[in-house]
Amino acid sequence: MKAVVFLADGFEECEALITVDILRRAGVETIMASVSGRPEAESSRGIWIRTDLPAEDVDFGSVDMIVLPGGRTGTENMAASDIVTKQCRAFAAEKYVAAICAAPSVLAGLGLLEGKRATCHPDFEPHMAGAVLTHDSVTTDGNIITGQGLGATFDFAFKLTEILAGEDKVASIKKAICYRH
Repeated sequence: MKAVVFLADGFEECEALITVDILRRAGVETIMASVSGRPEAESSRGIWIRTDLPAEDVDFGSVDMIVLPGGRTGTENMAASDIVTKQCRAFAAEKYVAAICAAPSVLAGLGLLEGKRATCHPDFEPHMAGAVLTHDSVTTDGNIITGQGLGATFDFAFKLTEILAGEDKVASIKKAICYRH
């Protein structure tokens, strides 16, 4: 299985990196793809991360899931990215799309959450037109997975891992990292 985590300048570092870490521990090939036009991206708190590939160089045909971490500025930059919006539309039609915190608003802005159950950071609920808000930490509706915010990141990452690698893999990772939630 293969996932792509988009990193746009202003991304929320914990939401991105915890998700990448958990997926990689599960053996899911996980690509951090820059949408900044350079090989690194700056997080919302000024931490620079070297990405694996520019988003333009990813073979999305071999990818099972795309992931959009939050961060106010990162979300704005993803919403302005043609490659992110194109892939969100394509993946919503036939593969998995996951977004956390502010990022579900990108999906809502594309009309991909119309009539679907979803969650997001409370500050972004006004930007979730068409979605049926659950206010849960993590919500799955078909092939779309949304998370509420940084505090839900482990649960979000475990849900993505369950989908791509199975419940047994999630259980073994929780044990290995001493997760007791």
